[in-house]
Amino acid sequence: MFVREKSVFRVSLLFMSMLVFTQCVSAQDTAAIKKQTDIIDIANKIFHKDVQQRAEDISSLHFSAVPAAGYSLQTGWAGVLSANIGFYDEKYPAKDAKISSVLTSVTYSQYSQIILPIQASIWANKDRYNIITDWRYMEYPSTTFGLGGHSTLDNGSTIDFDYIKLHQAILVRVKKDLFAGIGYYYDYFWGVRQVNVPQNVTTDFQKYGLTPTSTSSGIALRLLYDSRLNQINPTQGWYSNIVFRPNFTFLGSDNNWQSLLIELRKYFPFPAGSRNVLAVWSYNWLTLGGKPPYLMLPSTGWDDFFNTGRGYIQGRYRGKNMVYLESEYRFAITNNGLFGGVVFANAESFSKDISKQLTTIAPGYGVGIRIKLNKFSGANLCIDYGIGIEGSRGISVNLGEVF
Repeated sequence: MFVREKSVFRVSLLFMSMLVFTQCVSAQDTAAIKKQTDIIDIANKIFHKDVQQRAEDISSLHFSAVPAAGYSLQTGWAGVLSANIGFYDEKYPAKDAKISSVLTSVTYSQYSQIILPIQASIWANKDRYNIITDWRYMEYPSTTFGLGGHSTLDNGSTIDFDYIKLHQAILVRVKKDLFAGIGYYYDYFWGVRQVNVPQNVTTDFQKYGLTPTSTSSGIALRLLYDSRLNQINPTQGWYSNIVFRPNFTFLGSDNNWQSLLIELRKYFPFPAGSRNVLAVWSYNWLTLGGKPPYLMLPSTGWDDFFNTGRGYIQGRYRGKNMVYLESEYRFAITNNGLFGGVVFANAESFSKDISKQLTTIAPGYGVGIRIKLNKFSGANLCIDYGIGIEGSRGISVNLGEVF
């Protein structure tokens, strides 16, 4: 069993507490939102705070925090504190203004594992600019099962490494909801080593090329279409993200290689007029040329938010090309919006060799519950149980929707 926190790690959930608060005026129509209930409303009632005062003091700053503790074979005992801030440009109080989001967390485990991400999507100057940040430090052993879609759980081995990820991009609005821009991506792994590999066994990592360090440094050319109003909890609109990343030795990369990410998402209110949402996600991560470092190859659960492949442990599949499709139906359980549920299904396929077709498909499916942490930003605590093939199954936890 594992838990996948949005941009941290997997642990089995034992304890969770929630702290949510808001302050100041939202850019969006809040008449319907005021009628909903979230965790802070419950806390206000318990501690006899003025709930009406909060409803009148709706803010442009919406903060959600989730401290948790858990256990898994991979991490031992571990603690994590996750926080999400959503806010609007106060100089742009339009009803179609996009909400900016900053997500961070701190994780420390029994085995001295440390995970510290900072991820942000900031909308500035009346939504003319989108500043995207993904910075991360990880001291983190990761399980790998070899290359391609035919690997089995028996092939698993542990790779220990330290990792710094610095991805930064700035996009400019070309026309309504369409943005184009450029960024710089830097990924550095050091102290890379395999742990407890049986004697006389040559792993796919060794065959591919095990090196104690690897550096990937390149330009990111990005094209983004985003008609969603709320990135934290989308209920409508399209999201399309295309990233071409050429890595160059003159920028410090170990070798020249190129990757292409094509990501599509669509959200349908279903039935029309309800709060229920049918969401579809396509995530395609391709190697166009060159030889990426092993730990930079497309892999289950190694997207930017560690969310692909619910039902599988991170790193379960790895290859030069990844094709992924997921659908999720989100529905209300309580009329006040405090509790909701989801059912989901996904499928992923990997190729070991870029010249070979993607011939194997690994399906996954599951159910989940949603607890409203902040009704103004839409932030939910998401707890999902996923099932894959070969007995793979586990719990995943996110602050904010999976996609």
